[in-house]
Amino acid sequence: MNKAITDGLVFMPPAFAAGLDQWSRGDGTPGSDSYAGVPTAAFVPADPDFGGCLELQKVDGTQKLRFMGQTPILPGCYLRIRARIKAVSGNLPSVRIAAWAGGAGNQNLGPVPQVGPSVSLQQYGQIIEVSAIVGTGTRPGVDMPWGRAAIYGHFGLDLTGPNGGLVRIDDIEIEDVTSVFLRDILGWVDVRDYGAIGDGVTDDSAAFAAADTAASGQMVKVPAGTYFLNDNVTFENRVLFEGRVVMPDDKILALQQDFNLPAYIDAFGDEVLAFKKAFQALLNNAGHEGLDLGGRVVNVSAPIDMQAAVANRIEYAQRRHIRNGQFYVENSSAWDTDVFTSQASYSPNNPLELTNVVNVANIPVGSLIEGGGVGREVYVRAKNVAQQRITLSMPLYDAAGTQVFTFQRFKYILDFSGFAKLSKFSMSDIEFQCRGRASGIILAPEGLIFHIRDCFFTAPLNRAITSPGIGCQGMLIDRCQFLSNETPMRAQDRVSIALNANANDVKLRDNRITHFRHFAVIGGTSSIIGGNHWFQGDSEPEGVRTAGLILTSSHNRATIEGNYIDNCSIEWTNEHDQSPDFANEFSFSGLNIADNIFQAIDVAPWFRFFVIKPYGPGHFIDGLNMSGNIFRAIRGDIDRVEHVDTSFADLNYDRIRNVTVAGNMFNSVVQGIMNPVSILHTQNTPAETWSVNCAGPLPFGAYAQQVEAIVPRAKIKNAANVARYHFPYVATEQGPARDRVTLNFPEATSGTYSVLVRIDN
Repeated sequence: MNKAITDGLVFMPPAFAAGLDQWSRGDGTPGSDSYAGVPTAAFVPADPDFGGCLELQKVDGTQKLRFMGQTPILPGCYLRIRARIKAVSGNLPSVRIAAWAGGAGNQNLGPVPQVGPSVSLQQYGQIIEVSAIVGTGTRPGVDMPWGRAAIYGHFGLDLTGPNGGLVRIDDIEIEDVTSVFLRDILGWVDVRDYGAIGDGVTDDSAAFAAADTAASGQMVKVPAGTYFLNDNVTFENRVLFEGRVVMPDDKILALQQDFNLPAYIDAFGDEVLAFKKAFQALLNNAGHEGLDLGGRVVNVSAPIDMQAAVANRIEYAQRRHIRNGQFYVENSSAWDTDVFTSQASYSPNNPLELTNVVNVANIPVGSLIEGGGVGREVYVRAKNVAQQRITLSMPLYDAAGTQVFTFQRFKYILDFSGFAKLSKFSMSDIEFQCRGRASGIILAPEGLIFHIRDCFFTAPLNRAITSPGIGCQGMLIDRCQFLSNETPMRAQDRVSIALNANANDVKLRDNRITHFRHFAVIGGTSSIIGGNHWFQGDSEPEGVRTAGLILTSSHNRATIEGNYIDNCSIEWTNEHDQSPDFANEFSFSGLNIADNIFQAIDVAPWFRFFVIKPYGPGHFIDGLNMSGNIFRAIRGDIDRVEHVDTSFADLNYDRIRNVTVAGNMFNSVVQGIMNPVSILHTQNTPAETWSVNCAGPLPFGAYAQQVEAIVPRAKIKNAANVARYHFPYVATEQGPARDRVTLNFPEATSGTYSVLVRIDN
């Protein structure tokens, strides 16, 4: 770059032959005395070495010579001032290039260097050349870095040392040497040319901003060094980082053209810090909807507090996305689970609070709560230290009174729990390599539509995804792999859980989940769970199988369709009900289980694929569809596929209604089930009352409450073998277990009837 050529700027001062009235004896500023008419200065027209030159006698301690014209100083432009000089007689002085630095308001920029290196004249007639380079940037080779405040300069030289000597000075030259520092063919602007120091102490944020403004489509170069930025900086142009940036936590670096993790790693050096600063920019800049990790592996030695990285925001509700990379957990004690015990009180009248919590300040938000009457996957959603209160993610089913609770705070690679609310956030194509040391993600306590797709959660220690509140409302989990760290263990000894949700409208689709204690604990309603494959078996013969999917809302309204449910069960409970006894409610209702593959290998005959577990008495089934499923046992038969767990209470079978169990297939299952079920009853001995046993195929051991139809399938005859055409009346819920119906005839008859029986009324 040469501004004299490209922009037509004139840097060169006039020759001395043009008159000494343009050369100042002072700083060169307007009004300063010139050398015109001074007896100690004269123009020599024909020096044998210089041609025309200035002959000057040194009479002052510092004899100044300055061009009175204003030579412009432009950002990114570097000027070299050169002078040739020789001693003629008298004392031998020293010489240096010197200048007066002018800024706004024609004020001198006092603190900046305004002299170049000094050279001593050693003998008469010897030609010495002195030079110095001036520019706005602090660059190697720049003698007078003036910074961005410089506008112009008065250039010349100084004679120092003993007085009385006579020297001759050739015409002073000023030339643009920017090309020594910058090359247009590389297409970049250097931040040092705009005042950046790079010493790690001086605030370079203004210089960075100025360089970006000047770049105008070119790349900005940040050379080697450590650049302290004490303010927000946004680059509208591309940036090449050779040096490193340090910033306060609350200051934002926004790379508009290079918004990806590799660029931030180049800027900050440290991968985790770079990720935090990139995430901070993502939530503070409307220019980007997503952060690309660039396929980078981020080595993580401690949980990343996502809200602390964006300290200016406690809530966020615009769509933002993180994609394409891996988080790799390194061994560190920072991943160790924190365990606390504390006494607290619970009242079902205040179902989402613990009160009078001892040492509540010590208990972290996001802690798993365990204790008497506490259901699975109940977390600390929030806390109030002053009032000694904890807000719960879900109610407790039987914890009224005061007791000591245990609080476990698992450590997650990405911890969003510091946000009060986070909505429309998504992640894709990321592997969380937990390595049996850390858990994966913990959500914010509130929010809508947290979406994770095409991700791997590999070997989480405790949890892959945790919702400590209702930040899972509308959560979407699609095409993810959940790979347990507990594969070699017996199913009943595993403790890790892939995910939980407390709010409604969760979608779990096309995921693969291996060898966790549970796949999912779903506390909300209206979930859609489809196309997943979860398997939880082990190598133990006739081994215990845990629940894969746990539904804790009785009025569930969920659809479970098209899944491969392997060596585990679906369990339907109401353990997150503060009053688990039946009251004025829908009870167990609104569940659709259709077109799934159920399979179990090497299980005990008493294993069941579908279990209903009421935590209080009086409940009943008020809406259930099980249709089109395939049930299969391998290497051993199982007795049935369904079961009511009466550990706490049994169902009220009198009130069952709206149950459809149809079109299912049973392989290596001793007793299939249907509702309604068509039972073919043959009465060989004439009798007025035929007792039809319905116990086997009726689901859940429920009552034979209703007969929809009876059809004679053979000749109905009396003892004399005479056909009888009487139509019998039906009595339901007969026998000690109320699982029989009777056909009642006016006389003793025998024959065969098909009876269509239901467990619901």
